[in-house]
Amino acid sequence: MQKINIVCVGKLKERFFADACAEYLKRLSCFAAVKVEELPERRTLAEEAELILPRMRGAAVVLAVEGKGLSSEALAETMKGYAAAGKEVTFVIGSSCGLDARVKERADLLLSFSAMTFPHQLMRVILLEQVYRAFMINAGREYHK
Repeated sequence: MQKINIVCVGKLKERFFADACAEYLKRLSCFAAVKVEELPERRTLAEEAELILPRMRGAAVVLAVEGKGLSSEALAETMKGYAAAGKEVTFVIGSSCGLDARVKERADLLLSFSAMTFPHQLMRVILLEQVYRAFMINAGREYHK
């Protein structure tokens, strides 16, 4: 079973975001061992980087607006490639202030979900849904259509 780590700066404050994340984590449990790690916000991005960098294991996929945009199918292919190589995957979601350059430099993939800016709490829900969708695509199931 593939290991997926999601490293997030900040906590989910609204119940509806927490409920949505819990639902996707439940759905993902048949495909992967998913671990979500919430890190506290710090005064500077450099201080947050000190917490993030040691947690970036395996293939590091860092969410960044300037990153590469992928379709759901392309993300599924990327995830399939990591799984075939036996790599665990760490997704990183920064705080509302962004990410330190060192975190972005460590990334194997800078991934953009849109040129728009989303709240980092909502981004966690979107990321979990897209990771679930990727597994469903790779399993040949109908969910993704």
